[in-house]
Amino acid sequence: MNTFPVHTSLDDLMSQRRAKLAALRQGGTNPFPARFDGAQPAASLLARYADLPQGGKSDEIVSVAGRVMTCRDMGKTIFAHLQDLSGKIQVYLRKDELGDEFVRFQNSVDLGDTVGLAGFAFRTRTGEITLHAKTWVLLSKALRPPPEKFHGMTDVDVRYRRREVDLFSNEDVRARFLARQRVVSSLRRTLADQSFIEVETPILQAVAGGAAAKPFETHHNALDLNLSLRIAPELFLKRLIVGGLERVFEIGRAFRNEGIDTRHNPEFTILEAYQAYTDVYGMMDLTEDLIRRAARAVRGADESLEFNYRKSTVDLASPFARVSLAGLFKERLGLDYAALCRDNGWRSAAGSLGIDVDGLPDAKCFDAVLDERILPGLPPAAFLHGYPAALSPLAKASPDQLAIADRFELFLCGEEVANAYSEQNDPDVQRAHFEAQARQRKAGDAEAMPADEEFLIALEHGMPPAGGLGIGVDRLTMILTGADSIREVILFPLLRPHSS
Repeated sequence: MNTFPVHTSLDDLMSQRRAKLAALRQGGTNPFPARFDGAQPAASLLARYADLPQGGKSDEIVSVAGRVMTCRDMGKTIFAHLQDLSGKIQVYLRKDELGDEFVRFQNSVDLGDTVGLAGFAFRTRTGEITLHAKTWVLLSKALRPPPEKFHGMTDVDVRYRRREVDLFSNEDVRARFLARQRVVSSLRRTLADQSFIEVETPILQAVAGGAAAKPFETHHNALDLNLSLRIAPELFLKRLIVGGLERVFEIGRAFRNEGIDTRHNPEFTILEAYQAYTDVYGMMDLTEDLIRRAARAVRGADESLEFNYRKSTVDLASPFARVSLAGLFKERLGLDYAALCRDNGWRSAAGSLGIDVDGLPDAKCFDAVLDERILPGLPPAAFLHGYPAALSPLAKASPDQLAIADRFELFLCGEEVANAYSEQNDPDVQRAHFEAQARQRKAGDAEAMPADEEFLIALEHGMPPAGGLGIGVDRLTMILTGADSIREVILFPLLRPHSS
């Protein structure tokens, strides 16, 4: 295998690799064959031969395939490491055994190429399980070199733009996305175990409802129809509750035309679940179960469920705190929460606390007070319940306090992860809430919810009492994997076009 000086340009390296590609083709070798059968995961081979003594070898011939990550060419022997999804395994080639095939490996294989090998396992003098190659085949010629092997890909912007390289060059990145897959699988499995039905609802919607957010807009040419990308699947899922599917859920993308920061990406993954004949407190129990099982899927059966995130530690094996907003406002701020909810007094409350909310809509005034004065000091896993009814247009009001909604948000290590409530199923009350939202939109609140007449018609057919839940899959994954930015848990986050 040829090596190149550090100062060699990318163009020169690619030219040299293309020259090798041309030589392979001229010599009758297909550098991109269609398949390679029989390859076994590197990790399973390492486990199978873990008991081999030093110098010992196996009798069976096995195959492995993967990307060449390291290579030491010592003239008559070559040691290399192949990486597949399960991990890395060392391979060994001898010139006196392979002859021309050894020379072909030397002359044509570069770091980053994908190869398949067949041979027997043995343990080297340094104790490493290694595959002694009897045959090998090139499976894919990499025309671009991988990142510098000792440091990998470190530039954050380049990592996100070239996620495919980020994945094969950074082990912790691969581990994080494999953990994300376990989180999603666990959420599905837990809901299926409780007889929830997984469904799919439209992404292109005539009315983007179910959340307070500004949608992305598009146009359908054939129907000459303006449409929005959904901001939430909620309203369609509740129509299924009306239809008699008493427990439904969806895990999918939602789209919100909002800013980008470490906690927000314009497209993100949400789990929404709806259950007939329960309420917000039933959703608390479900949420806690979902998250605890997801944490167990990430950590393993016997490991601690303590997670450290942004200077906070949360033990997800312990019961989550259930904290009343009304109690916190009285205890910390000396404010009458019920009166604030009744009078929608969030702007004046923020002003009295010295919080600048100039130009913000009422909902954002409440958020400012919450963020600055209530969330700090919250238990690391806490259901914060009893949100203002005026800011919860799809939720039922508390029977005892009509200005307060039967709604909670779950915070883990200070991050909002879930939102749930007792669903409003009175069509007349829901219509009145939509009308109030329409007045807010007319007053300039672009995130106020539009009225959805089709949803109202569905409610007029009769929806049973129900609890609904939304969990931000990306936020949950951030906490369970220790990622500081949402871009670390989304494979291909939205980025500005790369400037030339």
